[in-house]
Amino acid sequence: MFRVAIAGAGGMAHMHASCYTANPNACVVGVYDKRPDAAAEMAGANGATAYAGFAEMLEAARPDVVDVCVPTPWHVDYVVAAAEAGLKGVVVEKPMGRSVEDCERMAAACAASGTPLFVAHVLRFFPEFAEAKRQVDAGAVGTVVTVRTRRGGSFPRAWENWYGKPDWSGGVILDLVIHDLDWLRWTFGDVERVFAKGISPKLPPDSEVNSDYALITLKFKSGVIGHVEATWADPGGFKVGFEIAGDAGLLESNFNQPAGVPFVAALQRGAEAGAAVAVPESPTAVNPYYAELDHFLTCLASGATPSITPKDGCEAVRIALAAFESAQTGEPVVLP
Repeated sequence: MFRVAIAGAGGMAHMHASCYTANPNACVVGVYDKRPDAAAEMAGANGATAYAGFAEMLEAARPDVVDVCVPTPWHVDYVVAAAEAGLKGVVVEKPMGRSVEDCERMAAACAASGTPLFVAHVLRFFPEFAEAKRQVDAGAVGTVVTVRTRRGGSFPRAWENWYGKPDWSGGVILDLVIHDLDWLRWTFGDVERVFAKGISPKLPPDSEVNSDYALITLKFKSGVIGHVEATWADPGGFKVGFEIAGDAGLLESNFNQPAGVPFVAALQRGAEAGAAVAVPESPTAVNPYYAELDHFLTCLASGATPSITPKDGCEAVRIALAAFESAQTGEPVVLP
């Protein structure tokens, strides 16, 4: 059984903790968060111990795996510290880092210590997206010409309004649509050119927003053209969709998370408490978040290489930041 310690006690940390608690091959032994009350609450819900410091947690809880779910700019600090502790594995929530340099530093630290690093790009474990890739690979739509994705809903609320600070979160381009950018690269190969328009990239440094929107055009090396839409300005519930058009057919999927009274009330209660983030759901029997973390633990147990590598995490960030740059300058950006 893997002993898991979690850095962070926000919405995604709660999701990860519940998945580990439900897994017969894992147990949560420690929770660290800058907010002692948040750490205590999450630790209590999962039979773990709350800690006042990350180094203290590593020493006292003796984890095999550390799962990093703090805000994006601090991923690098916790991942590097975990790597230097000589653990069996490290999980880092998407996006991998706030810069390509941060991603490369994390990858290098884990490689140097021989610690497997798993970037939690959960979209690959949502069955509709996994099935779409399988069908594309099998030639179900022939030669793909264009692909469209859409993702988003209401504006997320969290500690220090960090989602609303583009310098911290990267806005919808880095924090939200990174899901689709990773899946698109996984399915259609490397991207060679990016052009984007968006709200937050045009704002002065240190700005804060309460809504965001971006539209990104990708040209893949294969010739496929991608259109990617992301929004934190839709009060009508969380919506996800894709459309893949080829010369022999069309694949389409749409999911609208209900925006009825209970959903809106839950977000409002969260906002009043300082946190309200819509987490995409799946109606399938197996929770995709459980599936991704179970996949990593299974790989650790068997010695297999996880399906998502540090390079995958880094390349998704590279594409996202190219889109952010394009939206700032109004010019296309060519990727190396």
